[in-house]
Amino acid sequence: MNEKKTALLLSGGGARGAYQIGVLSAIASLLPKGSPIPFKILCGTSAGALNAALLATQASDFKRGVKQLSYIWRHLTPDQVYRVSRWPIASSITKTLASAFLQQEKGASLSLMVNDPLEALLTRFLNLDKVSVALHHRFIETLAITAINYSDGNSTTFFQTSNSSLSDWHKGRRVGTKDPITIQHLLASSAIPGIFPPRRVGTHYFGDGAVRLGSAIQPAINLGAEKLLLIGVSDNRQARDWASSPTAASADEPSIVQVLGQLLNSAFIDSIDQDIANINELNKLLSLVPEENRPPDLSHRETLIISPSSGLNVIAREHINTLPRNISRLLRTASGNKPENAASAASYLLFTPEYCQALIELGYKDAMWEKEKIQAFLEIN
Repeated sequence: MNEKKTALLLSGGGARGAYQIGVLSAIASLLPKGSPIPFKILCGTSAGALNAALLATQASDFKRGVKQLSYIWRHLTPDQVYRVSRWPIASSITKTLASAFLQQEKGASLSLMVNDPLEALLTRFLNLDKVSVALHHRFIETLAITAINYSDGNSTTFFQTSNSSLSDWHKGRRVGTKDPITIQHLLASSAIPGIFPPRRVGTHYFGDGAVRLGSAIQPAINLGAEKLLLIGVSDNRQARDWASSPTAASADEPSIVQVLGQLLNSAFIDSIDQDIANINELNKLLSLVPEENRPPDLSHRETLIISPSSGLNVIAREHINTLPRNISRLLRTASGNKPENAASAASYLLFTPEYCQALIELGYKDAMWEKEKIQAFLEIN
């Protein structure tokens, strides 16, 4: 096993997070039984934050942690994650906005759904006291969770660490705060704007960490990562096909749910490809500079990215009818009875066994295609 500090980066995307479980299952299958987690730094955003936190609690036995994650995701149902908010949708935009703001004056959050069921699920399966144990025994060095601060707009990374040399940072719109990770941090990081209500951490309210994240790898680099394994959940690998897709060629006016889907994509389709390109360029430049003359805060970093080989929107379209009737009816109506226009938004809300199972299988297959690269990256014999 390698001695360099290796970070695992898990991005956000609601129900798309199931894909990460397939990749992690493949990695676990390559390790001997009873092996500790092969990552010293765990960085999670949104759904990835939930996965990272559970892995941290089971850091002494990576296979066991992944197995528990797989069990949870394979048996997920929407009612375990969210329920439709009670604020009324009136017969006109004016009345709807008035109703919403009146609800806010009464202390109710403005969101389409509430994720109280998710809080109950996390409380049931997560014992975050075990993070301290994992840190104490050096199974991991740092657990980091990213959310957006609604007060100042900063992308804030909360991190719990055993590394005494790490301190808070403030670089532009990116902030790092040393803080023991709680369920409130996880709920904040996964609170999709407009879909789920913001969560209070300390004296501020926070939302989904994918918003304004900018660079998916920067928190890990600030935490001292020398090698980075990233599991993305976007359709970046299919980007070339979008221009020729029937949806892109359509001149129909977009529905509200179609617009919502694209807004979610703009927040959640991570910038990993650009991050990797920047690192590769930096590595090339550093190779031209003698090691003794290199700036102390710059070093050569290895990267490996695993991302979906099939479009998750396409898979969502195939499983949209597995959503609860009220949710599927809402999406159908808001999309003008065109399921293909609702697929993007649905891909974030499809916490159903059928959809999650399909994504887990895809993640496992994609990772096994990269088996030799993973073994070389993690130095698995």
